[in-house]
Amino acid sequence: MRPDELRRIVADELAAGFSGWDFGRVTRSGRMEEFPLDWNYRSELGPYLRASSAMLDLGTGGGEFLDSLEPLPPRTCATEGYAPNLPIAAARLAKRGVEVRPIEDNLIPFEDGAFDLAINRHESYKPEELRRVLEAGGAYVTQQVGGMNGADLNMTLGYPSMPFAECCLAKAVLELEACGFSIAKARECLTKTRFFDIGAIVYYLKCIPWQIDDFDAEACIDRLRALASRIEDLGYIDFVCHRYLIVARRD
Repeated sequence: MRPDELRRIVADELAAGFSGWDFGRVTRSGRMEEFPLDWNYRSELGPYLRASSAMLDLGTGGGEFLDSLEPLPPRTCATEGYAPNLPIAAARLAKRGVEVRPIEDNLIPFEDGAFDLAINRHESYKPEELRRVLEAGGAYVTQQVGGMNGADLNMTLGYPSMPFAECCLAKAVLELEACGFSIAKARECLTKTRFFDIGAIVYYLKCIPWQIDDFDAEACIDRLRALASRIEDLGYIDFVCHRYLIVARRD
């Protein structure tokens, strides 16, 4: 790939729009895919959704995933810490009767014991805040991104691992137990994220800025060009996808 062609691709991907938590530009077009995990988060949620009367979704993004769930408990609320996502989530979820509130520093903006279920897909949290807003016996179901996620991608492009590289199932379990939670299920999975073109990698890094702090495509243009050549030879390239699942109960 010629340097001018690569720079054009990089510029196009960096300029492309991204709103809410919609990766359709690379997923719906088959440019990127995540291999299946050892569990299905949606299926894990099913029994808890049906039993709940008041649920909180932490880090709802643009509300895309929450809006796809059925049934929603009679009272369903959500938080979102990224300001541009708030109006997107509020507009999407209004028809479902979901209240969306901003959150800062993982301090949950709801009253003590307000919920019997909290769910969390890839959002940071404070166990003590989680305990505060859950009633006794309340359930917490979360799928998190582990610290090994994309570590090989970072290294390939000459960057260090993510700032939260220590995140893993064992650490999360210990923190929840120390805060008065009983663990009902804990699973961890290392699988793959597959990219089919170099532009998809650039777009992914643009949309997830915490994967590589201060990602500078021009500074690593030679490494991107080498990656592009590997993709052209193989048709794709794989990097580590690290996830873990926890189902816990507030004692």
